[in-house]
Formats: sequence, structure tokens, C-alpha cells
Amino acid sequence: MLSSYLAHLAVERGLAANTLASYRRDLRRYLDHLEGRGLESFSQIAESDVVAFLTSLREGDEEHPALVASSAARAVSAVRGLHRFAVREGVTGDDPAHEVRPPRQLRRLPKAITVAEVERLIAASGPEDAPLTLRNRALLEVLYGTGARISEAVGLAVDDVSVPAGDDHDQVRLRGKGGRSRIVPLGRFARQALDAYMVRARPKIAAHGRGTPALFLNARGGRLTRQGAWEVLQAAAERAGLSGVSPHMLRHSFATHLLDGGADVRVVQELLGHASVTTTQVYTLVTVDKLREVYAAAHPRARH
Repeated sequence: MLSSYLAHLAVERGLAANTLASYRRDLRRYLDHLEGRGLESFSQIAESDVVAFLTSLREGDEEHPALVASSAARAVSAVRGLHRFAVREGVTGDDPAHEVRPPRQLRRLPKAITVAEVERLIAASGPEDAPLTLRNRALLEVLYGTGARISEAVGLAVDDVSVPAGDDHDQVRLRGKGGRSRIVPLGRFARQALDAYMVRARPKIAAHGRGTPALFLNARGGRLTRQGAWEVLQAAAERAGLSGVSPHMLRHSFATHLLDGGADVRVVQELLGHASVTTTQVYTLVTVDKLREVYAAAHPRARH
């Protein structure tokens, strides 16, 4: 049965060799588990036997270390697939694994860099006063200052930056997922960087192209691409001595720093353009962790 299922995965579903090897290892462990429970045929297997296997994966035994949730989930998925295959092939009429769900994996918290690291990153935009340096600085300030996705930033047009009548605060219109647009304020640093770029750099860069309404331009005067913006960020990060920095990390940092400063989660939701506040609430977990650290370090009754 096992060999037939693995052949099905290889031929009909085209699974990679490494994935097949993992499935083979997981399913052999499952069959050994069933044998240890005195089960000799698929028709004898009950849901409780599958659940017991999942428990053994998480707890480990003398021969196997306990598996983390992601590895246990992969093994359970393999088992569920094997039982679906057995029903499809007529080996058995029941699927005892149908209601057994893989263990929930811990939600990965978004990474953020510190305010000091953001300042180092932006300061490493490039040689002072060169046109592309002014563009790079403006791009980084906008990414961090608005929480824009990289696609939203490179999609900006000059007319998307405006000063409302009777107001002295700049704002930018970002076009997000699903064609939804939102208005986000521009902070002082982002506004100053954009002003310097628009006045002293963009006209010079635009002279190399055929004319485009795009806000951020490449060296040839055309619209800066996502890949180009990524390269700007990576070059600045390398000069600043920062590793693993991505455009999305700046977005995470924007949200985390707002919440650290006391912003309401629903305000951050609007600024990020999240359709649901549930998506935004993951950032509150980051700030709660920070609060715990501060409490543990500062409160006299928290010290060990």
C-alpha cells in the first residue's frame, strides 16, 4: 500500500524527491505505530489510532525525538493523504484520519528593526547630494514613514503626493491590494526627503527618459521597478551593516513603532490598508513581548 501511494505522489502529483523521502519516512513510522498497536489491516484502523500517532509525534519516544509542530503537521498530512488514497483505491470504505487535524503552528511574529537601525539605514542612502542618493533617501523615508508595500511605493505618481487646502501636512495616496486606495500622512522627514528629491534630483533623472508621471524614477528616467527598489534597500542595508532587511520589514517596523508609541490598533489598520483588524493585531503581540521585557527588567517584584 505504501509503495503504491508513494508512486502515486511521484507520478501523478510530481512531488520532489526530498518531499517523497520525508513522506516515506513519516509513513513508515506510522505503519510501525500501527503494528505496535496490533493493527494488521487498514479496515481495523480507528480515528483514535491516528490521534495516538499524532500524540506520539509531539511527545517522542525512546527511538524518536519529539517533533516540532511543523514537522508533526507534515507527518499528519502524509497520513491523511495515505488514508484518502486507500479509500479511493477501494482498500477500505472509511477514512479514520478525515477529522484529525495537524497541530497548529506557532504564529511567526513579524520582524522589526529598531528606530536607531532605521536611522542608520536611511543615513546610508549613498553619496551625499547625488541625484540617485536623494531618490534613494526619499524612497526609504516613504517606505518607513508610510508603511507602504514596495509595490505601492513604486506605483506612486507625482500627483499622489499632495498638500490639502488650508493644511500644512503633506499626504500620499497609496493604491493597495484589490485596487483599494488609502490616504496616509507624510511625516516631516519623509516630506523633506521628497522635497529635496523632487526639486534637486527628479528633473535631472527625468531628462534621461521620455516623460512619465511616476514619482520614483530609475537612472534611465523610467519608473523604478520593484526589483530596483529592492536593490536600493539592500545596498543601503549593506552600507549600514544590517542583514536580513527587506521592504516588508520596514512595513513591520512602521506598525510596531506606531504601536510602541501608543497608536490605536485600528488606526494602524487603516494606515497599513488591512481589510481586517485581525491581520493588524499580530503586531500587538510584538509590543506585548517588549512590555514583558521592560517589566521583567524594571519592576522590583519581577526580578529574579
